[in-house]
Amino acid sequence: MKLLHIDSSVLGPHSVSRQVSAAIVDRLRQATPTLDLVYRDLTQTPLAHLSGSHLAAAQGAPAPAELSADLAASAAVLDEFLAADVVVIGAPMYNFTIPSQLKAWIDRVMVAGKTFKYGASGPEGLAGGKRVIFAISRGGYYGPGTPAAALEHLESYLRGVFAFMGITAPEFIVADGIQVGPDHREKALVGALQAASSLRAA
Repeated sequence: MKLLHIDSSVLGPHSVSRQVSAAIVDRLRQATPTLDLVYRDLTQTPLAHLSGSHLAAAQGAPAPAELSADLAASAAVLDEFLAADVVVIGAPMYNFTIPSQLKAWIDRVMVAGKTFKYGASGPEGLAGGKRVIFAISRGGYYGPGTPAAALEHLESYLRGVFAFMGITAPEFIVADGIQVGPDHREKALVGALQAASSLRAA
């Protein structure tokens, strides 16, 4: 079984989402020691954001020489995603949505004919056989019924994008309120780590 672990926080060891995503992976590896793990840190090896040249190359136009390394990186991250049985993604909320580094990665794996297609009945996801687990962290409280709920574009965006690729039952472990104060941060982190340790094994 192949596991793809993605981190996108810019905070390194101070990141809550990184701590929680690592705990999720630890739980899954304890349950299945033979897991084949691939790790990608999107802040250490960032992907370029899409450009007109990327889109032209995707349509079959000759790619400029300076784009060759980036196109190879695109192919690599898509292959990693397609090969994975389980995907664990650490995703903090930045300015009410996902980090731009994670958006760049999503842009490389949302590929027509690979992870979705358009048919007579509309779009159809092609990546539905994967288990996807998100470790998300948010500085405030954005759950349903909270004053800031309308600004929640992290979990809602991830649910929508991955459902488009056929992953309709993603799992979320959430650490909320981590910027409200030290006590709130500690409580959120402890709760999220406990949830990670209680994940079903497979």
